[in-house]
Amino acid sequence: MKMTEFTRRRKQLMRMMGQDALAIVPTAPERRRNRDVDYPYRADSDFFYLTGFPEPEAVAVLIPGRTHGEYLLFCRERDPLLETWNGRRAGTQGACERYDADDAFPITDIDEILPGLMEGRDRVFYTMGAYTDFDSRVIGWVNQLRKGSRSGQRSPDEFVSLEHFLHDMRLYKSRAEIALMRKSARIAGLAHKRAMQICRPGMMEYEIEAVFQHAFRSAGTMPAYPPIVGGGENGCILHYTENNAPLEDGDLILIDAGAELECYASDITRTFPVNGRFSKTQKALYEVVLAAQQAAINKVKPGNHWNAPHEAAIRTLTRGLVDLGILKGTVSALVKKEAYRTVYMHRTGHWLGMDVHDVGDYKVGGEWRVLEPGMVLTVEPGVYIPSRTKGVLRKWWGNGIRIEDDVMVTKDGNEVLSAGVPKTVEEIESVMDSGR
Repeated sequence: MKMTEFTRRRKQLMRMMGQDALAIVPTAPERRRNRDVDYPYRADSDFFYLTGFPEPEAVAVLIPGRTHGEYLLFCRERDPLLETWNGRRAGTQGACERYDADDAFPITDIDEILPGLMEGRDRVFYTMGAYTDFDSRVIGWVNQLRKGSRSGQRSPDEFVSLEHFLHDMRLYKSRAEIALMRKSARIAGLAHKRAMQICRPGMMEYEIEAVFQHAFRSAGTMPAYPPIVGGGENGCILHYTENNAPLEDGDLILIDAGAELECYASDITRTFPVNGRFSKTQKALYEVVLAAQQAAINKVKPGNHWNAPHEAAIRTLTRGLVDLGILKGTVSALVKKEAYRTVYMHRTGHWLGMDVHDVGDYKVGGEWRVLEPGMVLTVEPGVYIPSRTKGVLRKWWGNGIRIEDDVMVTKDGNEVLSAGVPKTVEEIESVMDSGR
């Protein structure tokens, strides 16, 4: 993504902040996986959204109207010895030349410099609670200024939650963001298709997971979250990630896997038969879920509220479950008492963007948020019937089905960003045949 995109975001945020304000945005700390091994580093989403800076130990400071530069970046200095061991750094010079900071300072100097920048500002925009150690430092800087009030120092009067403004900005995707999300969905979609082609009874779940790991890394991306690869009963566990069981002939396999490209996620789920052919009962249940998903997607359009797709999904799903004899009663009564929750216990979607479960309020003023162009959400109804599910015939047992796509609200309706991934019974069986 071009640096001009990050510049535009910073300017927009500073206009919202107003004069006499200052924003402090730290990135995420590195995390230890086990002795002498860290997890692969990933920058904080809010920080990266404003800076595009990928390194740890960095803090962005925005100061609207400051004569000597409105965007300051504290970061690690260049260090030839440490860079030999741990990789290259941008340094303060690179922060300005490559990441468009107006000025940059060593991160080790932040305690000396930042209190002076805060002095005389009325409001500090900062998100408390994300990084508690850094919270303490911010409070310490304010207290330091307050102690100097008798000598004329003026400390900020007000703390404002930065996420209130920033997360609303992140909810509306720009053209550049949508381009990344389309590409991320395309990469993940090809991996889902490849998994369908190679899947065979007797394989292990982790062998199918390896298809996604290979596809994502080959395309220069990372998994957006630990892939879920659940065969048979494991598909009924919503966040199953062990991925270590054999795939049995006659079972379904549920795969929930998405790629992350330049910090932008896709989130796609497909369910298909391990042996390449849906049984009669599997097909009947699958088509109920598919119909529910399509009903929900049809409700993703400007002017509808956030809950409209979910309401459409549960009505269609409940009607289908009644037709199959899994639920008994009238559709309206069953929906009212949420009878479907015995086999469908989650909501139909969530915001999608830099985080898989992305930021943004679902309600505004106590009412469901109205959908607007540029918003991106998932649509993912499902049915989960593990063995011995009370009141459900044995023939339905052992089936976990979820179908998930990434959907953008457009001016006239919606665009399914993951539309290229097979999902009808005929499409899935045809793709699986092509791999045999």
